[in-house]
Amino acid sequence: MNEARRTSAALEVRGLDVYYGHSHALQGVDLTLESGVFSVVGRNGMGKTTLCKAIMGLVPVSGGSIRVRGEDITRRPPAHIARLGVGYVPQGRRLWRSLSVDEHLRLAGGMRSGAWTVERIYDTFPRLAERKDHGGGQLSGGEQQMLAIARALLTNPQLLVMDEPTEGLAPVIVAQVEEMLLRLGEDGDMSVLVIEQNIGVATAISRNVAIMVNGRINRIIDSARLAADRELQQRLLGVGLHAELTPDLDVPAAGSEAKSAPQATRPSGPIRIYISNPTPPTRWSQPAPIARIEAAARTLSTQVSRLDETARRKREPATSQSSGPPVVLVVGTLDTKGTELRFIRDIVAESGLRTRLVDVSTSGKHSSCDVSAQEIALNHGRGGAAVFGADRGAAVTAMADAFANWLRRQGNVAGVISAGGSGAASLVAPGMRTLPVGVPKLIVSSVASGDVGPYVGPADITMMHSVTDIQGLNSISRAVLSNGANAIAGMVKARLDQREARQRAPSAGLPAVGITMFGVTTPAVQKIAADLGEDFECLVFHATGVGGRSMEKLVESGQLAGVIDITTTEICDLLMGGVFPATEDRFGAIIRARLPYVGSVGALDMVNFGAPDTIPERYRGRKFHVHNPQVTLMRTTVEENERMGRWIAERLNQMDGPVRFFLPEGGVSALDARGQPFWDPDADTALFRALERDVRQTGNRRLIRIPKNINDPDFAAAIVSAFRTLFGRTGARRRLAR
Repeated sequence: MNEARRTSAALEVRGLDVYYGHSHALQGVDLTLESGVFSVVGRNGMGKTTLCKAIMGLVPVSGGSIRVRGEDITRRPPAHIARLGVGYVPQGRRLWRSLSVDEHLRLAGGMRSGAWTVERIYDTFPRLAERKDHGGGQLSGGEQQMLAIARALLTNPQLLVMDEPTEGLAPVIVAQVEEMLLRLGEDGDMSVLVIEQNIGVATAISRNVAIMVNGRINRIIDSARLAADRELQQRLLGVGLHAELTPDLDVPAAGSEAKSAPQATRPSGPIRIYISNPTPPTRWSQPAPIARIEAAARTLSTQVSRLDETARRKREPATSQSSGPPVVLVVGTLDTKGTELRFIRDIVAESGLRTRLVDVSTSGKHSSCDVSAQEIALNHGRGGAAVFGADRGAAVTAMADAFANWLRRQGNVAGVISAGGSGAASLVAPGMRTLPVGVPKLIVSSVASGDVGPYVGPADITMMHSVTDIQGLNSISRAVLSNGANAIAGMVKARLDQREARQRAPSAGLPAVGITMFGVTTPAVQKIAADLGEDFECLVFHATGVGGRSMEKLVESGQLAGVIDITTTEICDLLMGGVFPATEDRFGAIIRARLPYVGSVGALDMVNFGAPDTIPERYRGRKFHVHNPQVTLMRTTVEENERMGRWIAERLNQMDGPVRFFLPEGGVSALDARGQPFWDPDADTALFRALERDVRQTGNRRLIRIPKNINDPDFAAAIVSAFRTLFGRTGARRRLAR
């Protein structure tokens, strides 16, 4: 009997009915979770939270059954269900304000023995360890959510039910929760049912997604398809026209394909959009009066709702309108550059590509567009209040963050183009940098003739000088904007054609590996690339600050199968103030992607400065080497190497993928060799000692000493051998870009 239970589905719901008075909240729900993580999404009021409560025994069940690992838990008391191994993270967290973090955890611990202990919780959520003596009411929203999740994990459940785990959290905390859910699914110790409105999170953590509509499981859909099809998301999940939603409500339940239904006629006049309950309800709320709902309804812009169908077909090919094809985003501040952006939009649309006009203005004014500034602002952690404020600088920064968050969730972006001044470029460039390398990105701007590094960063953004300011259409601006529009259209079409050709005749291209190099590690990199060249596409990145970021950008985009990070010199400049610094997120993409990683300490013997007269006063009297009139190198000291060792060790300890990190005892660069100007065994020893002391070595994460200089052929051979071993163990595991 016990064996049968272990092999049963983690959760099996059959024909579940729940009533609130005469209201039929759940209507014959059927749902099966075999193992891993499974997401359920839907608009407000569709029955998602009621489903959670029914599983936990918190609402009476009128019909149907609920089984966990084969055992029927229907109508059992909540405490009994929890002891059987069902954990619950409720919507709203439901913490005790008077109990400390530690008291919450001690209270939850001990219900069921298992791998999750209070000590493991503190290791998993270091922030909770820091706040262990603080009361539940003193925590931030993100900390409260961590505590609610930790409390449930301490019951060591077989099935964990999570109701809106990312609701109201800042984007960075949302990303942490998403990563934790992915790990729980991979560990295999428990199964997780996630109720979620954030489509990006729901599709990232689950292979399939169930969609609830009016108390039923309307369909179960592949998460990749849902993530990539914005039109489908709006039709099934978005707040919009009831006439457009109605045909989809009658589709067969889970797993069945929807039958075709006649398209409802779009009203010709202004459209009323209703909110079912304008006031956030509580359990004691009375039904919202019809008069209040009517008063709270808003009217969709007449310009949008009356868009001539002929013009729509002209901009969007008929084959594209229903299938969610790739789309070109035309982005900018429509309150000041609306004429110019629509000019670009029309040219791109005339080429036959589907377009969407996106407003990122911060004035709060409403403009006719496909995606409003208000909709973009909702993607900021604090919503529109953070974006539409009196401080223009803060508003621009907040809108840039909101646009980047919104853009990450779009699955069908074929290209992005923008036009404007420095403010517009600052608004759109961070979002463009989140897109994978290869997706066309173009900014037409008056700042494009100067230093574009802050806008482009590690991404493949094309910047075109506008010549005149972008202020109205004239003979010059028309020519430049037309060139930009035709350029993005050409790039997008060429890329789509290439993708189509690859689909018709797929080729088994070589897996790509990223390798970092500096002038003083060139011999090693050349040897490594030559030895791997027959089996891998070796992409070499010059470690000048932007080089490391570009490599990690490709890691984030899922375009690298592994990394040979032999030259980590950018960390010197980050910590000591050189001119080629990494960012604080150096190694971050590798940590998140869990790729095979082989690293070393290449060129950590030097900090890069410009001409000698640019060296900071505090470094006068140090050991220098003049590389050329514009580049001066400073030898790092014992103390600085100790500091770098601690910094790198902290990042290596966060890597869950296979890691081999090599320490060349004969010197870390061409200048750090016996008889060369930077030869300093004491400094190198301090670096190696700090790494060996602080790195938590496991079977998957190892430090390896080699009694050679980093440019010695034997050292390169050891690097190649280690990478081949790791790559062979893990396969060409690539994390696909979302």
